[in-house]
Amino acid sequence: MMGKKLFVLLVILMSLSLIGIIFVQAFYINNALEKEEKQFTSDVFRSLSLVSKAIEDKELLSFDRLYKEVIKNGRTPDTSEIKQLLIFDSFNEETNQATRFENIISEESFKVPSLFFDIGTADSIDIKRFTSRSETNVFERSPIDGQINLQPIQTYRDYSTMDELGRSFYKKNYRAVYKNYPVYKRISNAEVLELLKSQFTISGINTTFEYAIYDKDLSTKIRSENFELTPKTTIGIPVFLDNESRSNFSLYVDFPERRKYLISSILSMIVLSIVFTSIIIIAYSSAIYQLIRQRQISQIKTDFINNMTHEFKTPIATINLAIDSIRNPKIIGDQEKVMRYLNMIKDENKRMHAQVENVLRISKLEKNELNISKERVELNDLIEDAITHVELIVEDRNGYVKTHLNADQASVLANETHFTNVIVNILDNAIKYSDGEPKIDVFTENIGHFILIKISDQGNGMSKQVQKRVFEKFYREHTGNVHNVKGHGLGLAYVKRIVDDHQGHISVESEKGKGSTFTIKLPLIS
Repeated sequence: MMGKKLFVLLVILMSLSLIGIIFVQAFYINNALEKEEKQFTSDVFRSLSLVSKAIEDKELLSFDRLYKEVIKNGRTPDTSEIKQLLIFDSFNEETNQATRFENIISEESFKVPSLFFDIGTADSIDIKRFTSRSETNVFERSPIDGQINLQPIQTYRDYSTMDELGRSFYKKNYRAVYKNYPVYKRISNAEVLELLKSQFTISGINTTFEYAIYDKDLSTKIRSENFELTPKTTIGIPVFLDNESRSNFSLYVDFPERRKYLISSILSMIVLSIVFTSIIIIAYSSAIYQLIRQRQISQIKTDFINNMTHEFKTPIATINLAIDSIRNPKIIGDQEKVMRYLNMIKDENKRMHAQVENVLRISKLEKNELNISKERVELNDLIEDAITHVELIVEDRNGYVKTHLNADQASVLANETHFTNVIVNILDNAIKYSDGEPKIDVFTENIGHFILIKISDQGNGMSKQVQKRVFEKFYREHTGNVHNVKGHGLGLAYVKRIVDDHQGHISVESEKGKGSTFTIKLPLIS
Protein backbone atom coordinates (compact mmCIF):
# COMPACT_ATOMS: atom_id res chain seq x y z
CA MET A 1 0.00 0.00 0.00
CA MET A 2 1.25 3.50 -0.89
CA GLY A 3 2.78 5.32 2.07
CA LYS A 4 0.90 8.29 3.49
CA LYS A 5 3.78 10.74 2.88
CA LEU A 6 4.21 9.61 -0.73
CA PHE A 7 0.46 9.85 -1.30
CA VAL A 8 0.29 13.41 0.12
CA LEU A 9 3.33 14.42 -1.99
CA LEU A 10 1.71 13.09 -5.18
CA VAL A 11 -1.56 14.90 -4.43
CA ILE A 12 0.31 18.19 -3.80
CA LEU A 13 2.36 17.87 -7.01
CA MET A 14 -0.72 17.00 -9.10
CA SER A 15 -2.66 19.88 -7.57
CA LEU A 16 0.15 22.36 -8.25
CA SER A 17 0.41 21.12 -11.86
CA LEU A 18 -3.33 21.55 -12.40
CA ILE A 19 -3.32 25.04 -10.87
CA GLY A 20 -0.31 25.91 -13.07
CA ILE A 21 -2.12 24.75 -16.22
CA ILE A 22 -5.18 26.84 -15.32
CA PHE A 23 -3.06 29.93 -14.67
CA VAL A 24 -1.15 29.51 -17.95
CA GLN A 25 -4.40 29.21 -19.90
CA ALA A 26 -5.84 32.25 -18.11
CA PHE A 27 -2.62 34.18 -18.89
CA TYR A 28 -2.78 33.39 -22.60
CA ILE A 29 -6.49 34.18 -22.81
CA ASN A 30 -5.91 37.50 -21.06
CA ASN A 31 -3.02 38.30 -23.44
CA ALA A 32 -5.16 37.44 -26.44
CA LEU A 33 -7.92 39.70 -25.10
CA GLU A 34 -5.46 42.59 -24.59
CA LYS A 35 -4.14 42.17 -28.15
CA GLU A 36 -7.68 42.17 -29.52
CA GLU A 37 -8.42 45.33 -27.54
CA LYS A 38 -5.32 47.12 -28.87
CA GLN A 39 -6.13 46.05 -32.43
CA PHE A 40 -9.73 47.17 -31.96
CA THR A 41 -8.64 50.61 -30.68
CA SER A 42 -6.16 50.96 -33.58
CA ASP A 43 -8.86 50.04 -36.14
CA VAL A 44 -11.26 52.55 -34.59
CA PHE A 45 -8.67 55.37 -34.67
CA ARG A 46 -7.85 54.60 -38.30
CA SER A 47 -11.54 54.53 -39.21
CA LEU A 48 -12.21 57.82 -37.41
CA SER A 49 -9.27 59.45 -39.22
CA LEU A 50 -10.75 58.41 -42.56
CA VAL A 51 -14.18 59.64 -41.48
CA SER A 52 -12.66 63.01 -40.47
CA LYS A 53 -10.99 63.23 -43.90
CA ALA A 54 -14.27 62.31 -45.59
CA ILE A 55 -16.10 65.07 -43.69
CA GLU A 56 -13.44 67.58 -44.79
CA ASP A 57 -13.64 66.42 -48.43
CA LYS A 58 -17.42 66.64 -48.34
CA GLU A 59 -17.30 70.22 -47.07
CA LEU A 60 -14.65 71.12 -49.66
CA LEU A 61 -16.76 69.71 -52.49
CA SER A 62 -19.73 71.64 -51.18
CA PHE A 63 -17.71 74.85 -51.24
CA ASP A 64 -16.43 74.01 -54.73
CA ARG A 65 -19.99 73.57 -55.97
CA LEU A 66 -21.02 76.95 -54.58
CA TYR A 67 -17.90 78.56 -56.03
CA LYS A 68 -18.68 77.33 -59.53
CA GLU A 69 -22.26 78.45 -59.19
CA VAL A 70 -21.10 81.98 -58.37
CA ILE A 71 -18.81 82.02 -61.40
CA LYS A 72 -21.64 80.87 -63.67
CA ASN A 73 -23.79 83.79 -62.51
CA GLY A 74 -21.57 86.07 -64.64
CA ARG A 75 -20.47 88.42 -61.91
CA THR A 76 -17.86 91.03 -63.02
CA PRO A 77 -14.61 90.41 -61.20
CA ASP A 78 -11.78 92.72 -60.27
CA THR A 79 -8.83 91.28 -62.15
CA SER A 80 -5.24 91.76 -61.19
CA GLU A 81 -2.06 90.23 -62.48
CA ILE A 82 -0.38 88.43 -59.64
CA LYS A 83 2.49 86.45 -61.06
CA GLN A 84 4.47 86.07 -64.27
CA LEU A 85 5.45 82.48 -64.25
CA LEU A 86 7.81 82.34 -67.24
CA ILE A 87 9.30 84.64 -69.94
CA PHE A 88 12.04 83.54 -72.34
CA ASP A 89 13.41 84.33 -75.82
CA SER A 90 14.80 81.98 -78.42
CA PHE A 91 16.40 82.54 -81.86
CA ASN A 92 16.45 80.15 -84.80
CA GLU A 93 19.50 80.73 -87.10
CA GLU A 94 18.03 78.72 -89.95
CA THR A 95 14.76 80.59 -90.17
CA ASN A 96 16.20 83.91 -88.98
CA GLN A 97 13.23 84.17 -86.50
CA ALA A 98 12.99 85.02 -82.79
CA THR A 99 10.33 83.50 -80.44
CA ARG A 100 9.11 84.96 -77.13
CA PHE A 101 6.88 82.94 -74.67
CA GLU A 102 5.01 84.57 -71.77
CA ASN A 103 2.80 82.79 -69.13
CA ILE A 104 0.89 85.09 -66.76
CA ILE A 105 -1.56 84.09 -63.98
CA SER A 106 -4.44 86.48 -63.32
CA GLU A 107 -6.47 86.62 -60.12
CA GLU A 108 -10.18 87.40 -60.40
CA SER A 109 -11.86 88.50 -57.17
CA PHE A 110 -15.66 88.24 -56.68
CA LYS A 111 -17.52 89.99 -53.89
CA VAL A 112 -20.46 87.70 -53.08
CA PRO A 113 -23.22 88.36 -50.49
CA SER A 114 -22.96 85.93 -47.59
CA LEU A 115 -26.62 84.98 -47.94
CA PHE A 116 -25.73 83.26 -51.20
CA PHE A 117 -23.78 80.68 -49.16
CA ASP A 118 -25.87 81.00 -46.01
CA ILE A 119 -22.62 81.21 -44.07
CA GLY A 120 -21.58 83.31 -41.11
CA THR A 121 -22.62 86.83 -40.24
CA ALA A 122 -20.45 88.97 -42.60
CA ASP A 123 -22.15 91.02 -45.34
CA SER A 124 -20.06 89.46 -48.09
CA ILE A 125 -17.25 87.07 -48.76
CA ASP A 126 -14.43 86.95 -51.29
CA ILE A 127 -14.41 84.24 -53.91
CA LYS A 128 -11.32 84.12 -56.14
CA ARG A 129 -10.61 82.45 -59.48
CA PHE A 130 -7.25 82.05 -61.12
CA THR A 131 -6.75 82.23 -64.90
CA SER A 132 -3.67 81.23 -66.89
CA ARG A 133 -2.86 83.45 -69.94
CA SER A 134 -0.08 82.22 -72.19
CA GLU A 135 1.13 84.03 -75.37
CA THR A 136 3.75 83.03 -77.96
CA ASN A 137 5.05 85.68 -80.46
CA VAL A 138 7.28 84.98 -83.47
CA PHE A 139 9.42 87.88 -84.73
CA GLU A 140 11.50 88.18 -87.93
CA ARG A 141 15.07 89.64 -87.91
CA SER A 142 16.30 91.89 -90.73
CA PRO A 143 19.04 90.23 -92.72
CA ILE A 144 20.67 93.61 -93.44
CA ASP A 145 21.23 95.11 -90.00
CA GLY A 146 20.17 92.15 -87.78
CA GLN A 147 17.42 94.20 -86.03
CA ILE A 148 14.26 92.38 -84.90
CA ASN A 149 11.03 93.66 -86.34
CA LEU A 150 8.85 94.77 -83.44
CA GLN A 151 5.71 93.60 -85.17
CA PRO A 152 5.29 89.83 -84.68
CA ILE A 153 4.66 87.89 -87.80
CA GLN A 154 2.73 85.20 -85.77
CA THR A 155 0.95 85.26 -82.37
CA TYR A 156 -0.47 82.26 -80.42
CA ARG A 157 -2.69 82.84 -77.31
CA ASP A 158 -4.17 80.36 -74.78
CA TYR A 159 -6.55 81.16 -71.87
CA SER A 160 -7.62 78.54 -69.26
CA THR A 161 -9.05 78.56 -65.74
CA MET A 162 -6.46 77.35 -63.25
CA ASP A 163 -8.74 74.90 -61.39
CA GLU A 164 -5.96 73.35 -59.32
CA LEU A 165 -4.64 76.72 -58.21
CA GLY A 166 -8.14 77.87 -57.52
CA ARG A 167 -8.88 74.74 -55.48
CA SER A 168 -5.64 75.16 -53.59
CA PHE A 169 -6.64 78.71 -52.70
CA TYR A 170 -10.09 78.04 -51.37
CA LYS A 171 -9.03 74.78 -49.76
CA LYS A 172 -6.88 76.96 -47.55
CA ASN A 173 -9.62 79.53 -47.07
CA TYR A 174 -12.92 77.63 -46.96
CA ARG A 175 -12.18 76.70 -43.36
CA ALA A 176 -12.17 80.37 -42.41
CA VAL A 177 -15.44 80.81 -44.30
CA TYR A 178 -17.14 78.01 -42.31
CA LYS A 179 -15.46 78.82 -39.00
CA ASN A 180 -18.48 80.38 -37.30
CA TYR A 181 -21.03 78.23 -39.07
CA PRO A 182 -23.14 75.91 -36.76
CA VAL A 183 -21.88 72.32 -36.91
CA TYR A 184 -25.35 70.86 -37.50
CA LYS A 185 -25.53 72.94 -40.75
CA ARG A 186 -22.15 71.73 -41.87
CA ILE A 187 -23.05 68.04 -41.58
CA SER A 188 -26.12 66.04 -40.54
CA ASN A 189 -26.60 63.14 -38.12
CA ALA A 190 -27.52 60.86 -41.00
CA GLU A 191 -24.32 61.72 -42.89
CA VAL A 192 -22.10 61.10 -39.84
CA LEU A 193 -23.87 57.82 -39.09
CA GLU A 194 -23.53 56.66 -42.69
CA LEU A 195 -19.83 57.55 -42.85
CA LEU A 196 -19.13 55.74 -39.55
CA LYS A 197 -21.12 52.64 -40.51
CA SER A 198 -19.42 52.42 -43.89
CA GLN A 199 -15.91 52.84 -42.51
CA PHE A 200 -16.44 50.46 -39.55
CA THR A 201 -17.77 47.81 -41.94
CA ILE A 202 -14.68 48.17 -44.14
CA SER A 203 -12.46 47.86 -41.02
CA GLY A 204 -14.34 44.75 -39.84
CA ILE A 205 -15.83 46.37 -36.73
CA ASN A 206 -19.26 44.81 -36.46
CA THR A 207 -20.71 45.96 -33.17
CA THR A 208 -23.16 48.64 -32.05
CA PHE A 209 -21.82 52.14 -31.41
CA GLU A 210 -22.90 55.57 -30.23
CA TYR A 211 -21.38 58.82 -31.53
CA ALA A 212 -21.33 62.57 -30.90
CA ILE A 213 -19.52 65.70 -32.04
CA TYR A 214 -18.43 67.96 -29.20
CA ASP A 215 -17.52 71.66 -29.41
CA LYS A 216 -14.76 71.73 -26.81
CA ASP A 217 -16.53 70.18 -23.80
CA LEU A 218 -20.06 70.94 -24.96
CA SER A 219 -22.27 68.49 -26.79
CA THR A 220 -23.72 69.54 -30.15
CA LYS A 221 -26.85 68.47 -32.00
CA ILE A 222 -24.80 65.95 -33.95
CA ARG A 223 -25.06 62.94 -31.67
CA SER A 224 -26.82 59.60 -31.30
CA GLU A 225 -29.62 59.22 -28.80
CA ASN A 226 -27.83 57.08 -26.19
CA PHE A 227 -24.31 58.50 -26.37
CA GLU A 228 -22.47 58.96 -23.08
CA LEU A 229 -18.95 60.33 -22.83
CA THR A 230 -16.93 57.77 -20.87
CA PRO A 231 -13.21 58.60 -20.60
CA LYS A 232 -12.07 54.97 -20.27
CA THR A 233 -13.93 53.57 -23.28
CA THR A 234 -14.80 56.54 -25.55
CA ILE A 235 -12.46 57.15 -28.52
CA GLY A 236 -12.27 60.59 -30.13
CA ILE A 237 -10.52 62.46 -32.94
CA PRO A 238 -10.54 66.17 -34.02
CA VAL A 239 -12.74 67.17 -37.00
CA PHE A 240 -13.15 70.39 -39.02
CA LEU A 241 -9.43 71.24 -38.67
CA ASP A 242 -8.32 74.84 -39.35
CA ASN A 243 -5.34 75.95 -41.41
CA GLU A 244 -3.01 75.09 -38.55
CA SER A 245 -4.57 71.60 -38.10
CA ARG A 246 -6.33 72.60 -34.92
CA SER A 247 -9.99 72.37 -34.07
CA ASN A 248 -12.46 72.90 -31.26
CA PHE A 249 -14.60 70.07 -32.61
CA SER A 250 -14.07 66.39 -31.81
CA LEU A 251 -15.88 63.32 -33.06
CA TYR A 252 -16.35 60.76 -30.28
CA VAL A 253 -17.43 57.14 -30.62
CA ASP A 254 -18.38 54.76 -27.81
CA PHE A 255 -19.06 51.02 -28.05
CA PRO A 256 -21.55 49.88 -25.33
CA GLU A 257 -20.96 46.20 -26.10
CA ARG A 258 -17.21 46.56 -26.62
CA ARG A 259 -16.23 43.99 -23.97
CA LYS A 260 -18.74 41.44 -25.23
CA TYR A 261 -17.58 42.01 -28.82
CA LEU A 262 -13.91 41.54 -27.92
CA ILE A 263 -14.66 38.39 -25.93
CA SER A 264 -16.72 37.01 -28.83
CA SER A 265 -13.66 37.35 -31.06
CA ILE A 266 -11.80 34.82 -28.89
CA LEU A 267 -14.89 32.94 -27.70
CA SER A 268 -13.90 29.67 -29.40
CA MET A 269 -10.53 29.75 -27.61
CA ILE A 270 -12.24 30.43 -24.26
CA VAL A 271 -14.85 27.69 -24.75
CA LEU A 272 -12.27 25.08 -25.75
CA SER A 273 -10.05 26.09 -22.85
CA ILE A 274 -12.94 25.80 -20.37
CA VAL A 275 -14.06 22.44 -21.80
CA PHE A 276 -10.60 20.86 -21.72
CA THR A 277 -9.79 22.36 -18.31
CA SER A 278 -13.10 21.05 -16.94
CA ILE A 279 -12.31 17.58 -18.27
CA ILE A 280 -8.89 17.70 -16.62
CA ILE A 281 -10.39 18.91 -13.32
CA ILE A 282 -13.09 16.22 -13.37
CA ALA A 283 -10.58 13.49 -14.23
CA TYR A 284 -8.17 14.79 -11.59
CA SER A 285 -10.89 15.03 -8.92
CA SER A 286 -12.14 11.56 -9.78
CA ALA A 287 -8.60 10.13 -9.60
CA ILE A 288 -7.95 11.80 -6.24
CA TYR A 289 -11.34 10.64 -4.93
CA GLN A 290 -10.66 7.08 -6.05
CA LEU A 291 -7.20 7.12 -4.46
CA ILE A 292 -8.58 8.45 -1.18
CA ARG A 293 -11.50 6.01 -1.35
CA GLN A 294 -9.19 3.08 -1.98
CA ARG A 295 -7.08 4.09 1.01
CA GLN A 296 -10.20 4.38 3.15
CA ILE A 297 -11.52 1.01 1.96
CA SER A 298 -8.15 -0.57 2.62
CA GLN A 299 -8.13 0.90 6.13
CA ILE A 300 -11.77 -0.10 6.67
CA LYS A 301 -11.07 -3.67 5.57
CA THR A 302 -8.11 -3.87 7.94
CA ASP A 303 -10.22 -2.49 10.80
CA PHE A 304 -13.10 -4.77 9.88
CA ILE A 305 -10.93 -7.89 9.93
CA ASN A 306 -9.38 -6.83 13.23
CA ASN A 307 -12.76 -6.09 14.77
CA MET A 308 -14.32 -9.30 13.47
CA THR A 309 -11.35 -11.20 14.87
CA HIS A 310 -11.88 -9.62 18.29
CA GLU A 311 -15.64 -10.08 17.98
CA PHE A 312 -15.40 -13.82 17.36
CA LYS A 313 -12.31 -14.53 19.47
CA THR A 314 -14.06 -13.62 22.73
CA PRO A 315 -17.15 -15.84 22.34
CA ILE A 316 -15.03 -18.72 21.00
CA ALA A 317 -12.72 -18.46 24.00
CA THR A 318 -15.71 -18.27 26.33
CA ILE A 319 -17.30 -21.35 24.73
CA ASN A 320 -14.03 -23.29 25.00
CA LEU A 321 -13.68 -22.36 28.67
CA ALA A 322 -17.30 -23.33 29.37
CA ILE A 323 -16.83 -26.72 27.66
CA ASP A 324 -13.62 -27.36 29.59
CA SER A 325 -15.40 -26.48 32.81
CA ILE A 326 -18.27 -28.88 32.08
CA ARG A 327 -15.80 -31.68 31.43
CA ASN A 328 -14.33 -31.17 34.89
CA PRO A 329 -15.52 -34.13 37.07
CA LYS A 330 -16.16 -31.77 39.95
CA ILE A 331 -18.45 -29.57 37.85
CA ILE A 332 -20.27 -32.15 35.71
CA GLY A 333 -22.13 -33.41 38.74
CA ASP A 334 -23.28 -29.89 39.74
CA GLN A 335 -26.47 -29.41 37.73
CA GLU A 336 -26.73 -25.70 38.48
CA LYS A 337 -23.19 -24.92 37.26
CA VAL A 338 -23.62 -27.11 34.17
CA MET A 339 -26.79 -25.19 33.20
CA ARG A 340 -25.01 -21.89 33.78
CA TYR A 341 -22.17 -22.88 31.42
CA LEU A 342 -24.62 -24.24 28.84
CA ASN A 343 -26.51 -20.93 28.90
CA MET A 344 -23.20 -19.10 28.43
CA ILE A 345 -22.41 -21.27 25.40
CA LYS A 346 -25.88 -20.61 23.99
CA ASP A 347 -25.59 -16.82 24.49
CA GLU A 348 -22.15 -16.64 22.90
CA ASN A 349 -23.36 -18.73 19.99
CA LYS A 350 -26.29 -16.32 19.51
CA ARG A 351 -23.88 -13.42 19.62
CA MET A 352 -21.74 -14.88 16.82
CA HIS A 353 -24.87 -15.74 14.84
CA ALA A 354 -26.15 -12.15 15.22
CA GLN A 355 -22.86 -10.75 13.87
CA VAL A 356 -23.00 -13.05 10.85
CA GLU A 357 -26.65 -12.08 10.28
CA ASN A 358 -25.72 -8.37 10.34
CA VAL A 359 -23.09 -8.93 7.64
CA LEU A 360 -25.54 -10.90 5.51
CA ARG A 361 -28.28 -8.31 5.96
CA ILE A 362 -26.04 -5.49 4.79
CA SER A 363 -24.88 -7.54 1.80
CA LYS A 364 -28.47 -8.27 0.79
CA LEU A 365 -29.54 -4.66 1.28
CA GLU A 366 -26.72 -3.47 -0.99
CA LYS A 367 -27.89 -5.89 -3.68
CA ASN A 368 -31.58 -5.03 -3.05
CA GLU A 369 -32.22 -8.70 -2.36
CA LEU A 370 -33.69 -8.27 1.12
CA ASN A 371 -37.43 -8.86 0.95
CA ILE A 372 -39.12 -6.53 3.43
CA SER A 373 -42.83 -7.18 3.69
CA LYS A 374 -44.74 -4.63 5.77
CA GLU A 375 -47.91 -4.82 7.78
CA ARG A 376 -49.73 -2.68 10.33
CA VAL A 377 -47.96 -2.73 13.69
CA GLU A 378 -48.31 -0.79 16.93
CA LEU A 379 -44.98 0.90 17.41
CA ASN A 380 -45.34 1.29 21.18
CA ASP A 381 -45.79 -2.49 21.54
CA LEU A 382 -42.89 -3.19 19.20
CA ILE A 383 -40.62 -0.94 21.33
CA GLU A 384 -41.63 -2.79 24.51
CA ASP A 385 -40.77 -6.09 22.84
CA ALA A 386 -37.36 -4.81 21.64
CA ILE A 387 -36.45 -3.67 25.15
CA THR A 388 -36.89 -7.24 26.48
CA HIS A 389 -33.96 -8.34 24.28
CA VAL A 390 -31.51 -6.11 26.17
CA GLU A 391 -33.20 -6.02 29.55
CA LEU A 392 -31.02 -8.69 31.22
CA ILE A 393 -27.78 -7.10 29.97
CA VAL A 394 -28.84 -3.67 31.31
CA GLU A 395 -29.87 -5.15 34.68
CA ASP A 396 -26.60 -7.07 34.89
CA ARG A 397 -24.77 -3.73 34.68
CA ASN A 398 -27.12 -2.10 37.19
CA GLY A 399 -28.58 0.25 34.56
CA TYR A 400 -32.12 0.93 33.38
CA VAL A 401 -34.28 1.43 30.29
CA LYS A 402 -37.21 3.75 31.01
CA THR A 403 -40.08 4.20 28.55
CA HIS A 404 -42.09 7.39 27.98
CA LEU A 405 -44.51 6.25 25.30
CA ASN A 406 -46.68 9.36 24.98
CA ALA A 407 -47.80 8.83 21.38
CA ASP A 408 -51.56 8.30 21.26
CA GLN A 409 -51.43 7.18 17.65
CA ALA A 410 -48.71 4.60 17.00
CA SER A 411 -49.93 2.56 14.03
CA VAL A 412 -47.31 2.33 11.29
CA LEU A 413 -46.68 0.19 8.23
CA ALA A 414 -43.54 -1.77 9.06
CA ASN A 415 -41.77 -5.09 9.02
CA GLU A 416 -41.94 -6.30 12.64
CA THR A 417 -38.72 -8.32 12.59
CA HIS A 418 -36.52 -5.74 10.90
CA PHE A 419 -37.86 -2.80 12.86
CA THR A 420 -37.37 -4.70 16.11
CA ASN A 421 -33.74 -5.18 15.03
CA VAL A 422 -33.50 -1.40 14.44
CA ILE A 423 -34.55 -0.61 18.02
CA VAL A 424 -32.35 -3.38 19.46
CA ASN A 425 -29.30 -2.15 17.52
CA ILE A 426 -29.71 1.40 18.84
CA LEU A 427 -30.26 0.12 22.41
CA ASP A 428 -27.25 -2.19 22.06
CA ASN A 429 -25.08 0.77 20.99
CA ALA A 430 -26.30 2.79 23.95
CA ILE A 431 -25.27 -0.05 26.29
CA LYS A 432 -21.89 -0.68 24.65
CA TYR A 433 -20.90 3.01 24.64
CA SER A 434 -21.76 3.61 28.27
CA ASP A 435 -18.66 3.10 30.43
CA GLY A 436 -20.67 3.08 33.64
CA GLU A 437 -24.23 2.03 34.29
CA PRO A 438 -26.28 2.25 31.09
CA LYS A 439 -29.11 4.79 31.57
CA ILE A 440 -31.48 4.81 28.63
CA ASP A 441 -34.78 6.64 28.06
CA VAL A 442 -37.15 5.83 25.19
CA PHE A 443 -39.77 8.40 24.11
CA THR A 444 -42.58 8.43 21.56
CA GLU A 445 -44.74 11.37 20.56
CA ASN A 446 -47.04 12.46 17.73
CA ILE A 447 -46.20 15.40 15.48
CA GLY A 448 -48.78 15.92 12.76
CA HIS A 449 -49.09 12.75 10.68
CA PHE A 450 -45.84 11.34 12.04
CA ILE A 451 -44.60 9.52 15.11
CA LEU A 452 -41.21 10.29 16.64
CA ILE A 453 -39.10 7.74 18.52
CA LYS A 454 -36.28 9.15 20.64
CA ILE A 455 -33.72 6.87 22.30
CA SER A 456 -31.46 8.82 24.69
CA ASP A 457 -28.51 7.58 26.67
CA GLN A 458 -26.01 9.15 29.05
CA GLY A 459 -22.98 7.38 27.62
CA ASN A 460 -19.77 8.52 25.98
CA GLY A 461 -21.36 10.60 23.21
CA MET A 462 -19.82 11.49 19.83
CA SER A 463 -17.96 14.36 18.23
CA LYS A 464 -19.53 16.38 15.38
CA GLN A 465 -17.27 14.67 12.86
CA VAL A 466 -18.34 11.21 14.02
CA GLN A 467 -22.04 12.19 13.91
CA LYS A 468 -21.74 12.99 10.19
CA ARG A 469 -20.44 9.49 9.37
CA VAL A 470 -21.97 7.28 12.04
CA PHE A 471 -24.47 5.71 9.59
CA GLU A 472 -21.79 4.76 7.03
CA LYS A 473 -21.07 1.10 6.50
CA PHE A 474 -17.97 -0.15 8.38
CA TYR A 475 -17.42 3.26 9.96
CA ARG A 476 -16.25 3.32 13.58
CA GLU A 477 -14.70 6.12 15.58
CA HIS A 478 -10.92 5.76 15.54
CA THR A 479 -9.30 5.52 18.97
CA GLY A 480 -5.83 4.46 17.87
CA ASN A 481 -5.11 0.78 18.49
CA VAL A 482 -7.35 0.62 21.54
CA HIS A 483 -10.55 -1.38 21.01
CA ASN A 484 -12.50 -0.81 24.19
CA VAL A 485 -15.77 -1.46 22.37
CA LYS A 486 -15.97 -4.31 19.90
CA GLY A 487 -17.95 -4.06 16.68
CA HIS A 488 -17.56 -3.74 12.95
CA GLY A 489 -19.61 -0.69 12.10
CA LEU A 490 -22.51 -2.50 10.46
CA GLY A 491 -25.29 -2.03 13.03
CA LEU A 492 -26.15 1.63 12.38
CA ALA A 493 -25.70 1.28 8.61
CA TYR A 494 -28.32 -1.48 8.76
CA VAL A 495 -30.54 0.73 10.95
CA LYS A 496 -30.46 3.64 8.47
CA ARG A 497 -31.19 1.40 5.48
CA ILE A 498 -34.23 -0.18 7.18
CA VAL A 499 -35.58 3.23 8.29
CA ASP A 500 -35.14 4.60 4.73
CA ASP A 501 -37.02 1.59 3.33
CA HIS A 502 -39.90 2.46 5.68
CA GLN A 503 -40.03 6.04 4.22
CA GLY A 504 -38.70 7.32 7.51
CA HIS A 505 -35.81 9.49 8.67
CA ILE A 506 -33.17 8.93 11.33
CA SER A 507 -30.83 11.49 12.87
CA VAL A 508 -28.53 11.76 15.89
CA GLU A 509 -27.68 14.54 18.33
CA SER A 510 -24.73 14.00 20.60
CA GLU A 511 -22.14 15.72 22.72
CA LYS A 512 -18.85 14.19 23.75
CA GLY A 513 -19.08 12.87 27.32
CA LYS A 514 -22.79 13.66 27.70
CA GLY A 515 -24.53 10.95 25.71
CA SER A 516 -26.48 10.66 22.47
CA THR A 517 -30.08 10.87 21.26
CA PHE A 518 -31.23 8.96 18.18
CA THR A 519 -34.48 10.22 16.63
CA ILE A 520 -36.58 8.18 14.18
CA LYS A 521 -39.47 9.78 12.30
CA LEU A 522 -42.05 7.52 10.66
CA PRO A 523 -45.33 8.26 8.85
CA LEU A 524 -48.52 7.13 10.59
CA ILE A 525 -51.28 5.14 8.96
CA SER A 526 -54.93 5.84 9.71
